[in-house]
Amino acid sequence: MKTSYKFKNAQQLGELIDDYFLYIKGEYELTQPKGRSAKSIQKIYSREPEFPTISSLALFLGFDSMKDFKQYEGMRHYSKFFNHARLRIEAAYQQLLFEKPTATIFALKSMGWNDKPGATKTSTETHKTLKVEMTSTGPKPASTEKEVDVLI
Repeated sequence: MKTSYKFKNAQQLGELIDDYFLYIKGEYELTQPKGRSAKSIQKIYSREPEFPTISSLALFLGFDSMKDFKQYEGMRHYSKFFNHARLRIEAAYQQLLFEKPTATIFALKSMGWNDKPGATKTSTETHKTLKVEMTSTGPKPASTEKEVDVLI
């Protein structure tokens, strides 16, 4: 079976991964509306930016399935580049945690992250722990019924 991957060696793979991260930034022109100051320069996109994902990276590199992508990801001479790309994608999701935590936590879990401390690791996977801390600004809950004021 002939492969349709866009790379022939590890160095070319690294260059294509860099190309992917440039590609997802989109394409735009800087324009200045007439009669406006130089501070009002705007970006007009001809191709909107995209969020980085493992699947879109795999498609960009010419893979037809995630199974093939993961197989190449495990190859010693390619693993450095795939690991770096995965780390860049995870970093993008981590930055998104403050805006959309629920969806981002789901995405990070699908990449192998774990939000439960002390969870057991499988022999073939490494899990990263994602700590989510909830804070509240309201009154502290009563610990016993005696602390609750009852109006009769």
